[in-house]
Amino acid sequence: MDQRDASVPTISRIGPFRASIATFGALIGSGFRRYATYRQATIAGTFTNIVFGFLRCYVLLAVAATAAGQRPAGYTAEQLATYVWVGQGLLAVIGLWGWTELADRIRSGDIAADLLRPVPPLAGFLAADLGRALHGMLTRFAPPLLAGAVFFPLHTPTRWQTVPLFAVSVVLAVVISFGCRFVVNASAYWLQDARGPITLWTLSAGVLGGLYFPLRLLPVELTVALWVATPLPSLLQTPLDVIAERDGPALQAGLVALQVVWAVLILALGALVQRRAERRLVVQGG
Repeated sequence: MDQRDASVPTISRIGPFRASIATFGALIGSGFRRYATYRQATIAGTFTNIVFGFLRCYVLLAVAATAAGQRPAGYTAEQLATYVWVGQGLLAVIGLWGWTELADRIRSGDIAADLLRPVPPLAGFLAADLGRALHGMLTRFAPPLLAGAVFFPLHTPTRWQTVPLFAVSVVLAVVISFGCRFVVNASAYWLQDARGPITLWTLSAGVLGGLYFPLRLLPVELTVALWVATPLPSLLQTPLDVIAERDGPALQAGLVALQVVWAVLILALGALVQRRAERRLVVQGG
């Protein structure tokens, strides 16, 4: 049969790769559309972030005012204000809490349907979470930042590399946050009820992630230990320090490079946990 007349479709060498990219992009789009339907929740969440932004900003500015002309933890008043308001805008982007979908599907048994799909659960949930983060960036990042700029003097980046580094840092923070939440949710494979680990994650992510106060206010040894030994400072502290230009260019790039390391390690841990969980389900006859 002439090849031109053949009706059987063939797959080129780059076909599977293009199909994987298209599938991943479609899952990102579905995640975006899913969160775009909750318009009232978006407005209410944005308003809440702005209210708490005023509270946090006044507290940190009070700390700066009592420093007698010195920089608390190396921040100026403008950098502290930027830290607060950019952080309030990033809350819905990074997504530290509130995600229990994997644990819920494990508990109900719906995870069996996910395991039959051609896309692994880790990749599928990651794509949906990136869509959620994109929606948060487009709808909930700017309003708190604009509110802060109206009422407080904010620090304006002075280095050309700060904004690109910040963008990369935010994407990496989203990936790290998802990886941590995936691993915590995956504990339901063994515990059946993951509310305990999820509660522990909720408490530690805010305190040790740099949400409530800059971790630089802690002793230097403790701050370095947290940064090197845990991924938590890479969630909010790193992107906020990058945009506030708390450190020099070399240290800025070094912190983002550390985020890359943590992103790879967390996703690898998530893949390992998922493989062990699937093996356990097979042994149990699931």
